[in-house]
Amino acid sequence: MARVTVEDCLEQVENRFALVILATKRTKELKRGAPLVVRDRDNREVVMALREIASGKMVSRLPELEDEEHKRLAAAKAAAKTD
Repeated sequence: MARVTVEDCLEQVENRFALVILATKRTKELKRGAPLVVRDRDNREVVMALREIASGKMVSRLPELEDEEHKRLAAAKAAAKTD
């Protein structure tokens, strides 16, 4: 794959918003040292994240992300009430 395009990635995810969230999460994982799923030439983490999404190796994990976010917010609210 010479260049990764948004259209290549959109074939693998529901919409542009899901793409942004998934690419952001995966880029952060790669910056923290997560192993690459797709081997390609050395690029920045964001490009590698998009290549992984376009190849179909990364799947959208939006429902899980939303559940985790709701749990985190509920815990933060509960902690704020006890203070």
